[in-house]
Amino acid sequence: EDDMTGQPVRDSDDDPRADLRWPTIPAVLTDAAGRLGDREAIVDQDGAGGFRTWTWNDVAGETERAAAAFLAAGIERGDRVAIWAPNCAEWVVALVGLQSVGAVLVPLNTRYKGAEAADIVERSRARILVTVDGFLGNHYPAMLAGHALPHLERIVVLRAGDGSGDSDAEPGATVPTETWEAFLASGAAAGITAQQVADRRDRVLPTDTADLLFTSGTTGRPKGVICSHSQVLRTVATWANVVGLNQDDRYLAINPFFHSFGYKAGIVAWLTTGCVLVPMPVFDVPEAMRLIAEQRISMIPGPPTLYQTILNHPERAALDSSTLRLAVTGAASVPVSLIEQMRTDLGFDTVITAYGLTEACGFATMCRRGDDAVTIATTSGRAMPGIEVQVVDDDGTSLPPGEAGEVVIRGYNVMAGYFENPEATAETIDTDGWLHTGDVGVMDDRGYLKITDRKKDLFISGGFNAYPAEIENLLLDHPHIAQVAVVGVPDERLGEVGAAFVVAATGTTPDPAEIVAWAREHMANYKVPRTVRVVDALPFNAGGKVMKFELREQLAQEESA
Repeated sequence: EDDMTGQPVRDSDDDPRADLRWPTIPAVLTDAAGRLGDREAIVDQDGAGGFRTWTWNDVAGETERAAAAFLAAGIERGDRVAIWAPNCAEWVVALVGLQSVGAVLVPLNTRYKGAEAADIVERSRARILVTVDGFLGNHYPAMLAGHALPHLERIVVLRAGDGSGDSDAEPGATVPTETWEAFLASGAAAGITAQQVADRRDRVLPTDTADLLFTSGTTGRPKGVICSHSQVLRTVATWANVVGLNQDDRYLAINPFFHSFGYKAGIVAWLTTGCVLVPMPVFDVPEAMRLIAEQRISMIPGPPTLYQTILNHPERAALDSSTLRLAVTGAASVPVSLIEQMRTDLGFDTVITAYGLTEACGFATMCRRGDDAVTIATTSGRAMPGIEVQVVDDDGTSLPPGEAGEVVIRGYNVMAGYFENPEATAETIDTDGWLHTGDVGVMDDRGYLKITDRKKDLFISGGFNAYPAEIENLLLDHPHIAQVAVVGVPDERLGEVGAAFVVAATGTTPDPAEIVAWAREHMANYKVPRTVRVVDALPFNAGGKVMKFELREQLAQEESA
């Protein structure tokens, strides 16, 4: 047994059923604080180059104050509260505080412009917005000026940075703003007692909605995904168990908390395992390297580019990476050599690739700790315990191993539906409960899934189905290519052809004509990109996926110019 939790140490294919151990996400914090007390919980950057250490008691105490403030503000069960802020300890406190009174989290991407944020705040009818002012020069309250937000009652500013001054004086804010400290003090000022907070927390049900995450919107208008406390807890604890995350780990939270992975595999996994959370407000490789050494980090999640950049960094030799233990990554294309280097050079014991989507609570398939480098690099693993994953044809018939079709998922991780959008829900979840992902995949005879593409990304060249992810995998074997994204573009003769955007491998100068010639030698003709563009960087979204619509728009603009 684990000597701290009293829970049996589990095999990676067990289902820990955290939903049976704790009814809600706030109940996990109450339990953790009772068990772990003055142990380190969060190590947060203070903005001045230093750190503030929060114990579990600190986090629980501030969360109680936040919950009291939400009660004083009249927040009821089921009301929505939005958070628009970078990773920090207060984000965690605001999250568990609002969920303690039965409110629903609506996280906003810190890259959003005012119109994008206002759209989600308004459609979710969020009553309170918790944000920051001055993050990377963005004055979020002012960015909402001019947008009709009749349901938003107040804006609470967690931190004012970059010399932005008093949030109350912020010009153009559409609703009253107050500081986080003033908000926290409002609970006690209104006479809200600890018993009142506890009573409300106890009335929150496992089946209540925990979060409303709006999908990244790489196509069309973002849709709100509804997930409950019990399914989030069960899914995340199972994920953490397969990864092997435990109380002794120190977790560098690189993925933004506003994203499904950063919030669920970050904050909720931290809660259920009792590890130490080290939030990174801005992703920066040299800073990540500094934190790995200074904070003795053992767990890092991130896209393959993170590890590639560290391995190729001029300061790599000086980095003490001896504490690194767990890595979770994932993308359509992960070189086998990268997995091997992560183990041999960076010292990771466990490297796991996984696949999931917001509509499936963020998770569906995972590799296992004992899998070989080829399996980890070329597949997204097999179904998590208690979850069904199939590959089906257009009629919904399950396909045999080796045949490509749409990936469908069924189980406790599947969302309740899209917020106030029954038509889209019915299009996505069929009458048998299968979630249709829109992803194309192939399953091997072991049940391991390889995502070959998005259905919408597939293009047909000369009558042949061309899968960009497969072409990208092949192109990654070229010695001058570090990253690549392929999109289909119209072609008069063939219907569509591939266009490749490549990022140079360190110390190389890719020649587009040579890459096309190389591709003709290494892949079927219909897969060969007709054009190659060398770019400094690819456009990634918060989940580490390339935003191919941006690349298509760029090509379309060039075509019309």
